[in-house]
Amino acid sequence: MTPDQRPIPGTMSTEFLSATRAAQLVGRTGVVECLRGMAQAIEEDYARWQDFDKSARTASHSPNGVIELMPVADARDYAFKYVNGHPVNTRHGLPTVMAFGALADVATGHPSFLSELTLTTALRTAATSAMAARYLARPDSRSMALIGNGAQSEFQALAFVGLLGIGELRLYDIDPAATAKLAANLAPLVARGELEIVRCASTAEAVRGADIVTTVTADKAYATILHGDLVEPGMHINAVGGDCPGKTELAAEVLRAASVFVEYEPQTRIEGDLQQMPADFPVTEFWRVVRGEAPARTSLAQVTVFDSVGFALEDYSALRFMRALGRSAGLLQPLELIPDQTDPKDLYAQIQPWIALGTPAGAPPLVQAAAHLAEAL
Repeated sequence: MTPDQRPIPGTMSTEFLSATRAAQLVGRTGVVECLRGMAQAIEEDYARWQDFDKSARTASHSPNGVIELMPVADARDYAFKYVNGHPVNTRHGLPTVMAFGALADVATGHPSFLSELTLTTALRTAATSAMAARYLARPDSRSMALIGNGAQSEFQALAFVGLLGIGELRLYDIDPAATAKLAANLAPLVARGELEIVRCASTAEAVRGADIVTTVTADKAYATILHGDLVEPGMHINAVGGDCPGKTELAAEVLRAASVFVEYEPQTRIEGDLQQMPADFPVTEFWRVVRGEAPARTSLAQVTVFDSVGFALEDYSALRFMRALGRSAGLLQPLELIPDQTDPKDLYAQIQPWIALGTPAGAPPLVQAAAHLAEAL
């Protein structure tokens, strides 16, 4: 048997979910149903917060953006996500956010699942927002301002409409084309009478009378999207876009006037809107609310802020949810990522069949060819 005829190994095979198959999976299942299932998985994992080995993500910053690694583990699974955030990318036809991630078996280290996480990150961010809002927003909330109408906005909109019963969306973006895109994508809900859309000319117009305000902007800057004089009693503010050092959306007076909830405090103090506050500014980690160890909203007039920067635990939840869903739909593919060795001490045996094939006559050695290619680049 020649090397190219060898079967894909069975015992060491890694399950793989590609970007195309992830989109197919979400489309078949339904976006709202995926959001609902993912929100449930995230809430379940927040409820067992103490089971996880946690750390703030590792970030590499550049003038144009950031590249991050986000690890988390429990006794069974290790998970990580690679993700970038480059707002300038849209000028070059590239997504602002690109991501992939994996699950590995803690007992052996075997990478059991590899997946795209660009689409999945948008889903898990929106699912987390809606899950938190169920605790923090007023129960009678029906109107939401959505500031920032880019790639994340449809998922935020569908999460709040489908999971919280929001019936009015008040849209604003500095780019009118982004708002038009969002409105067009949500048009089927409007046609069915499930949603009313109001296009606004400013942040102030959008938030006026809104029960919930979601800010999901992309500019990597110390920005003030929401000022204190725009905040009304009883509002819940879902602050999503302030997610790295030097990137904020809320004025400091908004935080001072609110009860602030975060995912993982050590990370949020570096990356969230919280970065502009003193080290002793009080916040509540959200897992304590889920477990009943800390109160959520305590009055109808209280202003609440979920300073959401995205945490690795949510990616773990999303990965396990998408793996289970992909398996049930038959959309996962086997990937030969790790060699399947007869003798685990004899790694050299993996190349022996290829050595036997030799080098075709007249062809330059591969190493030499690779060196020439590297010089050309």
